[in-house]
Amino acid sequence: MQEKTNNTGTPSAVPVNRVICYIDGFNLYFGMREKRWRKYYWLDIHKFALSLLKPGQQLAAVRYFTSRVSSTPSDPDQNKRQNVYLEALATLKDTSLYFGHYLSKPVKCNKCGAVWMKQEEKMTDVNIAMELLVDSYEDRFDTAILVTADSDLTGPIMKVRGHYPEKKVIVAFPPARISERLKRTATGWRNVGQDSLRQNQLPDPVIKLGGHELRRPVEWR
Repeated sequence: MQEKTNNTGTPSAVPVNRVICYIDGFNLYFGMREKRWRKYYWLDIHKFALSLLKPGQQLAAVRYFTSRVSSTPSDPDQNKRQNVYLEALATLKDTSLYFGHYLSKPVKCNKCGAVWMKQEEKMTDVNIAMELLVDSYEDRFDTAILVTADSDLTGPIMKVRGHYPEKKVIVAFPPARISERLKRTATGWRNVGQDSLRQNQLPDPVIKLGGHELRRPVEWR
């Protein structure tokens, strides 16, 4: 932990608990989609992370993990919507974006024998685990908040808690998402409520340096 300083520059008695928030972008997105909360997709993840803090905590960084989507015949503009949103997130303070990728995988119907290609996201859990472990080793946080319900992160959480028992790892489950394994492994857990999403939306438009406007997609209104 770090200590706060008063106006004279001398340390005060109140310690600062540094927090890094790790957001599994697609886990959060699909939770909102399942709840039919499309109107919350234009989420300000920095303000959202701040809403998860407790008194005495200070947000050190936000790390957002996702993969770029492609257009499809059924939704030819989904990549455009995502690109606008990612550009908006890139303007936020103390916020970093990390990208995995999609792989096409053949899927066969056991009843009719039909085969089609299914897109699977790869690397997000690995990227989160890597950043969490490096941040622990570099002593960049006192508390980590993981916004996810991906049970594949159970192992990395166990490693952090085993090697750095003074650090806390809190899991914040996205809407309509839960993991009993993560519940048992983390220091604590909570559910992401609707208020945290509704009250922390990006402005419309977001103004980039140079004056370019990034507008909320009409499908998200």
